[in-house]
Amino acid sequence: MAVLGNDYKEVINSYTKDHWKPLLDLIPIIEKTDKFNEVGGGQQNENGVFTIPYSIPTEIVARFEKVVYEIPIIIGFDWAAWDEGREIARNISFDFDSIDIPTKCKLITAIVRNNRFCDGALISAFESGLILKILKSINNQVIDI
Repeated sequence: MAVLGNDYKEVINSYTKDHWKPLLDLIPIIEKTDKFNEVGGGQQNENGVFTIPYSIPTEIVARFEKVVYEIPIIIGFDWAAWDEGREIARNISFDFDSIDIPTKCKLITAIVRNNRFCDGALISAFESGLILKILKSINNQVIDI
């Protein structure tokens, strides 16, 4: 899985509409999706031990995660210390068209990477509409080349 380095802005800004197509093609699917996870666990096993419930992402969430690595738009940076990104993600009225595409990719990176440490963070970003808002904003700013 590819991760972009320090030259991420140049790389992302060089992407054509065709590069973005696999990601942007997810927008209508996400818009039609009502449920982004299934619940696993929470049952007693054959030894009488109860398992803790956990979230299983649906196909669209798994596909999104695969695509963001394949394009790639995942950026290698200290996402956990990126306070600006946290503020943007928490602001439900934030205008994503006010930031450039590389910054949106940093947001996606922070969400996807955080999911590795906080199970369900990616699903939550789908459920809240955050992922859809970011993707629609990327679609608004992608130039036909």
